[in-house]
Amino acid sequence: MRIAICDDDEEELSHISGLIAEYQLSREVSIESRLFYNVTDFLCDAGGGEYDLVLLDVLMPEVSGIQAAQELRKLDKNVKLVFISASPEFAVESYSVGAYNYLLKPTDADSLFPLLDRVVSELAVHEEQSFVLKKRAGVVRIFFAGLEYVEVTNKTVAFHLADGITREVTAALADFEGKLLSRPEFFKPHRSYLVNLKYIQSIDGDCIITKNGHSIPVSRLRRNQARNAYLSFLRQIGTDISIPDETSAAVPEKPERQDGLWRILLVDDIPDERAVWADILRSHGCVVRLAENGADALKLAAAEPFDCVLLDVMIPGEDGFSICEKLCKQTGNTPIIFLSCLTETDKQIEGFASGAADYITKDTSAELFWTKVETRIKLALEDRTQFCYGSLLLDLVRHRALIDGKEILLTPVEFDLLRCLSERPGNIFTPEEIFGMIWHGQPWDGGQTVQMHMSRLRRKLENACEHHFIESVWGQGYRFTPDFK
Repeated sequence: MRIAICDDDEEELSHISGLIAEYQLSREVSIESRLFYNVTDFLCDAGGGEYDLVLLDVLMPEVSGIQAAQELRKLDKNVKLVFISASPEFAVESYSVGAYNYLLKPTDADSLFPLLDRVVSELAVHEEQSFVLKKRAGVVRIFFAGLEYVEVTNKTVAFHLADGITREVTAALADFEGKLLSRPEFFKPHRSYLVNLKYIQSIDGDCIITKNGHSIPVSRLRRNQARNAYLSFLRQIGTDISIPDETSAAVPEKPERQDGLWRILLVDDIPDERAVWADILRSHGCVVRLAENGADALKLAAAEPFDCVLLDVMIPGEDGFSICEKLCKQTGNTPIIFLSCLTETDKQIEGFASGAADYITKDTSAELFWTKVETRIKLALEDRTQFCYGSLLLDLVRHRALIDGKEILLTPVEFDLLRCLSERPGNIFTPEEIFGMIWHGQPWDGGQTVQMHMSRLRRKLENACEHHFIESVWGQGYRFTPDFK
């Protein structure tokens, strides 16, 4: 973690620096910190992206901490800003520039250490969602979700972000393409370009047009690959595919979930409270499963997939924090939200440290409660790379299928067939529909190709598990049947 501390009081600066050194030893984490005695020196050093956390005194000569934060926000929208002051009077103003927290002097371990714990925990998540770009002037964190496309010119690699900012570094494209292409949303349409599929507006012959209007060339040998990668990506995120011809691929609006309902696991041992929250969720069309304790919650989560888990802290047996850690390992990126009557800050920090996506107190209104749940589910679905159907796990990043932890060796076509059918469990797909999803643009051959590949896929599944997952429906086609027993 990289921290900047700016305070005109040398004693306070030394005190905070000592606390951070103490924290680093107690938590065994790596921290790089820089000290600044005035705002001018700090702003000259801050080009944007150099720091994960900035500790700013509010009252300083000439330029205040609030004014410094306003300038810093122009360079870096993601850095966490924590203001330190002897008075609480500037707290409201601090949040107008996106303050992460507001600490009162004298700063001590009881106030600073929990804050650092939370930052470390959040940065661990960011490490999976981003990478660090090292430049001569410093380092910049690039989030995969905000990267529109990458372009190399001569020996300069330019990272074009969706917000209009471009980061450049002297390097080769090969230095980054392995990391980016390991993710399902990135594709290489040309030897000099990488593009994020979620920012594509259309594909027109030998050119990709992004939603921000940028034009990216597609090499002749990669035109079909680009089109297929784009269509596959749309299917993965649950978007209806309606393309008028073979030279244009506009992105339609993202529809509601095709299986209709979100599945939520609600864990609470108080029947009356459990019923209240369950009724709110059901009124929004959710399927709600109930558990009274952590052991039951773990069994349910192992047996069937959920889009979200709502977890009380005070439950019989192991507490919610311990169960949350186990659920995180068991359910992958399924968002876990604490729903508790405990409103203390330290409890909320402990909740986030155990892996929760959010912490909702039980005095929250029904409207705000649903908004938070809905937002967390949508964010998780956008980033989802693994799908579990009982004993079957589909890994979209590595294009692998595993049954009971053992990999089934599938060809790329077989994996695509399994993935496409699994996106809509129980839905019957005709051979012609399947052919259109996998071999889009090629002339229909009457079903021979689908039958051949489907036969091989079903044989591999049958050899690996008693539950076959794909059923043949006489006279109609094929359907995927999950195994949640």
